Amino acid sequence: MATLLHIDTAGEKAMVAISQNGVLLAILENEVFQTHASFLQVAIEALVAKTAIPLNTMDAIAVTMGPGSYTGLRVGLSSAKGIAYALNKPIIGLSTLALLANAASKHTWLEDKKGRAQIFAMIDAKRMEVFGAIYDTELNTSLPEQALEINAAYLLGLIANHLTICIGSAATKAKTLLQDPSIIFVEESYNILDNIQLAEAAFTRGLFEDTAYSSPSYLKEFFFKK
Repeated sequence: MATLLHIDTAGEKAMVAISQNGVLLAILENEVFQTHASFLQVAIEALVAKTAIPLNTMDAIAVTMGPGSYTGLRVGLSSAKGIAYALNKPIIGLSTLALLANAASKHTWLEDKKGRAQIFAMIDAKRMEVFGAIYDTELNTSLPEQALEINAAYLLGLIANHLTICIGSAATKAKTLLQDPSIIFVEESYNILDNIQLAEAAFTRGLFEDTAYSSPSYLKEFFFKK
């Protein structure tokens, strides 16, 4: 268990939080995307004051690495790196797609489908393009995160062997492609408790980023799936 600073500026809503031993102590959020950069440092200072936990006592900084907003990802990782360098703290990098999959794994639709279902985490890109990855219900990856163009045939292929839950900002447009009882679309995102859960697991396993060379996961190239 650890005391962690969480930075998430990958999407429209930014989150900064402090957790201790897997429990959320305090959180601040910003829903004005254009002000994420100015919000971040002020929020960190406010959380430190509120919790009376100095930054130099944090065990690690957990930050979302993407995919997501180019600008948001750069802002978040730059701040995390600055703190890590200054205080000699490790960085925990979190995939936004893994966070979505973690949120989906708790969905009631999966309660009686363990072992028979898969999770398609998807973030909207443009047109019918998504940033996506596929996981089993234990969050093991079956399709690594990548940029995809999806269509009805691709979704039908997914459900040929597995019940499928699609989650994320791209679920709305994917829903227009296929209606089938073997697939459901969850038009929701993850929350800070998912960040804490995955960050704690990574800290316990010693899974840290290279502070000098780590970079956001932009997933720029798209592959068409037939």
